[in-house]
Amino acid sequence: MRFITPLCVSLCLSLATAACVDDGSSVGESSAASGEGRDSGAHPGWRDLAPIAVGPRQEHSVVALDGKVYVIAGLDADQRNTGRVEVYDPRAETWSEAAPLPLGLNHANVAAVNGKIYLLGGMIGDFPWMAIGDAFEYDPATDAWTALDPMPEGTARGSAAVGTSGTKIYLAGGLRSLSSPFQDTVATFSSYDVVTGAWETLPDLPEPRDHVAGAVVGSTFYVLGGRANGQDNVAGTVFAYDLSAGAWSTRAPMPTARGGVATAVIGETIYVIGGEGNQEPGTSGIFDDNEAYDTARDAWEVLAPMRTPRHGTGAAAVGSTIYVPGGGTQQGFGATDVADAFRP
Repeated sequence: MRFITPLCVSLCLSLATAACVDDGSSVGESSAASGEGRDSGAHPGWRDLAPIAVGPRQEHSVVALDGKVYVIAGLDADQRNTGRVEVYDPRAETWSEAAPLPLGLNHANVAAVNGKIYLLGGMIGDFPWMAIGDAFEYDPATDAWTALDPMPEGTARGSAAVGTSGTKIYLAGGLRSLSSPFQDTVATFSSYDVVTGAWETLPDLPEPRDHVAGAVVGSTFYVLGGRANGQDNVAGTVFAYDLSAGAWSTRAPMPTARGGVATAVIGETIYVIGGEGNQEPGTSGIFDDNEAYDTARDAWEVLAPMRTPRHGTGAAAVGSTIYVPGGGTQQGFGATDVADAFRP
């Protein structure tokens, strides 16, 4: 493990170029999930979990709610859109199914707020996908999805950075369409209030981003890494939006620039895991990197890499453990059912 100061991060990047969760910290964890007996070799802190029960998944969304981890929508092994919802219980170390979405989609923007799950836009259709603004609310008490008013005209997108604060969900950046070689990456920034149902237009990101990490810590919304208009156009930037002052600033960049990352928050630390756009030989275009950003110190730490490198997945923290189910094992398509957990 090595600690990286902001100066070192800048030097590293000059030499060599994600879901927001209800963390359920009051919920207990099994000994396996909490990291007892974890691998002490090249991947300390990581532990294999039971694979996703229904099969491989990538470009899905992951959130934690009431101490459980939800895997929502995405692409299956045959690259088909799905609306399936799988639920992992860290206590029982078992998978179950929740009510599916009314439609299949990928790259959905998902968050958990006030005991419910919200899906705000995503991508649909056969590849190349197009963005839709459909929105839904999931209530675990009734195991049912309810349609909400769609996103405002012109703001539909998938693969945005997502964060939550109070009753609001924040979406920054994203994709309007995904095709090769052109991808319509946007800098759009907006919020949705789950109580009033109102959308608010906010100042654009400093630069367009998609396949990007997002998280709120304290009164700041962080947008980390991602890419713009192509898999290889990865970025290591960290943009911070002060929710009180309403202004963007730039923070210490990521040690490893990458898109298609997973992210989770424990305390004041944001963890950015995996990703896509790796141009090193023998990597299949995928990153195994696991890096932690200390928001209080504006500094990065490089942690033990993933056991199975992946992109196009999500992460969610339950207590002090981060869960990372599924993802793609090669650039583009390559869905897996692998699930694992990391305890810092």
